[in-house]
Amino acid sequence: MSAAGLAKAVIVRLDQAGNPSGRPVQVMFNPKELSFSKQNSWKQGSSPKSNAPDFEFSGGGAATLKIQLLFDTYAQRKDVRKEFTDDIYGLMSIDEKLKDKKSKKSRPPTVRFQWGKTVGFDAVITNISQRFTLFLPDDGTPVRAALDVTFSQVKDELFYPKQNPTSGSAGGERIWTVRDGDTLASIAYSEYSDPTLWRLIADANSLMRVRDLRPGTVLVIPNA
Repeated sequence: MSAAGLAKAVIVRLDQAGNPSGRPVQVMFNPKELSFSKQNSWKQGSSPKSNAPDFEFSGGGAATLKIQLLFDTYAQRKDVRKEFTDDIYGLMSIDEKLKDKKSKKSRPPTVRFQWGKTVGFDAVITNISQRFTLFLPDDGTPVRAALDVTFSQVKDELFYPKQNPTSGSAGGERIWTVRDGDTLASIAYSEYSDPTLWRLIADANSLMRVRDLRPGTVLVIPNA
């Protein structure tokens, strides 16, 4: 299946402290490719009687994932930063409520890049490069942007299988992609075996129009 035919990729914040909504950032267009890399550290020893030195393993480096994300709001004539890219930049901002117990220093949140049923990468965002390629002619508002994003791994695994086609683990919480016919009550029944807990889902996703669920919308499913 082509990238265009897959469900939309999402970036999910894993640290919920200090995050009022916990809503995933859904990409506008799926990336054309994913680029993974990993580097290990080896210490070269001194061996005067050998033509080849001995190497001692000194540690594994974090794997990185590099992707390019494209966003376009020309048809809506809206600022692409406010509609999309500011949300991703916000995941690099320091959250004062996320403090290391020893150093007492705050940090940005950890995130998961989730795409389809098998690609899940728990990481921190270490680099974002943004380019604007189209502007409204009347006031110069940017309406098309390309983001090159680098994720650095915080878990030892690269890929995480899911329990079912519509939900997956995300730091103790799950995500659900809305299908035709889904309601908050039916989702609550599937996730909690109790349709009356639909309000938990509505509050976690800051939903105002609870009866208007659009297919393809990605929801955070909080722990009951």
